[in-house]
Amino acid sequence: MLRWRGLNDLPGGWGRCVVTIGVFDGVHRGHQALINRTVEAAARRGLPSVVLTFDPHPSEVLRPGSHPAQLTTLRRKAELVERLGVDVFAVLPFTLELSKLTPDEFVHEVLVDKLHAAAVIVGENFTFGHKAAGDVQTLRTLGKRFGFVAQGAKLQGRHLPGEQDDSEITFSSTYVRSCIDAGDVVAAADALGRPHRLEGIVVRGDGRGHDLGFPTANLSAPRYAAIPADGVYAGWFTRAAKPDDKLAAAISVGTNPTFSGRERTVEAFVLDVDEDFYGQHVAIDFVSRLRGQIAFDGPDALVEKMTADVAETRRVLREV
Repeated sequence: MLRWRGLNDLPGGWGRCVVTIGVFDGVHRGHQALINRTVEAAARRGLPSVVLTFDPHPSEVLRPGSHPAQLTTLRRKAELVERLGVDVFAVLPFTLELSKLTPDEFVHEVLVDKLHAAAVIVGENFTFGHKAAGDVQTLRTLGKRFGFVAQGAKLQGRHLPGEQDDSEITFSSTYVRSCIDAGDVVAAADALGRPHRLEGIVVRGDGRGHDLGFPTANLSAPRYAAIPADGVYAGWFTRAAKPDDKLAAAISVGTNPTFSGRERTVEAFVLDVDEDFYGQHVAIDFVSRLRGQIAFDGPDALVEKMTADVAETRRVLREV
């Protein structure tokens, strides 16, 4: 897969293509269906498929300080998109100047002049251009003028168990963020098609876990990362250097109230591995929430509960 930053240096002889457009944060199941449709449409036409995304998040540019919790880093997003068979992952730097383009200008300058789109496939709720003035119908109208086909794909979701047939959730980045914020990593995984992942560098902690017999890897997560609600989770721990080696882990998210902690941390106790992960780039996949955060009377009570958490982690991961 080719990865482009901006559209000013496209390869010589670049022809037509099939494009899908969006932020695609999380690359959840709805995104996957849209991208799969784009890849299939491109294959039928014998053209390359292009995923056009934006960085930084448009919200942060238009309303500084409003950046939503980030489900995937740009690098992780590219990895997930590549797995879907996309030919080109194109990142368009989102600027105030770009945001001021009218729908006509965006289509002409980006989709026609730069990408030479033969077809554009977007979600049925897609909006674009200055103040989100353009929608799918606008795109269809402009497509007729400029010589490309525009399609609005139905949003993906699922029916809620025990509810009426017309009661369903739509898979969206906002929905996934709400699940993670509530600690419901199982529902988040259902929408994502995989467990929610946090990535970062292992940094030194206060060493308290080591003193208690549960040495932890303390994760320094990226700014804006979507961190689950405080509590203890069962999950998988992987190192960037060994991405196929999944290690079972009991994960604590919170402020360590037993010791009057104030700083929110993410710590992983990796089971059955005696290794110092300091300085390594690692990933944590959240599989299940075991319990909320609790302030214990002292270290002994905490150790007893941590022992039980490890046993429950083993049980949960055996069943997935």
